[in-house]
Amino acid sequence: MERIAQSGRRKTSVARIYLSKGTGNVIVNGKDYKQYFPNMVLQYKVDQPFLLTGEDKNKFDLKVNVNGGGITGQVEAIRLAVSKALVEINAEYKPALREQGLITRDPRMVERKKFGRAKARKRFQFSKR
Repeated sequence: MERIAQSGRRKTSVARIYLSKGTGNVIVNGKDYKQYFPNMVLQYKVDQPFLLTGEDKNKFDLKVNVNGGGITGQVEAIRLAVSKALVEINAEYKPALREQGLITRDPRMVERKKFGRAKARKRFQFSKR
């Protein structure tokens, strides 16, 4: 394994990851992932594919470029990309990751605003008189 490139998307976030042999460094947009995602829940989501497969995170270096959306969308895009990369390394990981829903791309997007409306579905206040 030299270097595995994989991508993941969620809402408007796009994550491109590069997985290679290393010592467990996770760099997101030039920063350590614990600095980029200060929340413990978000850090867990980055680590989740490694925990579910039993693969040691300290055997890999992860370089991530992510843009668009908010931090939750970004972390879920990273999680999808890491899951796809681990399946590329070992196909036996796929059932465990699929069971937790980490292989499937979440297609839900924000519905666009329509003209003549306040938001996508909300109408302006109706006045009878």
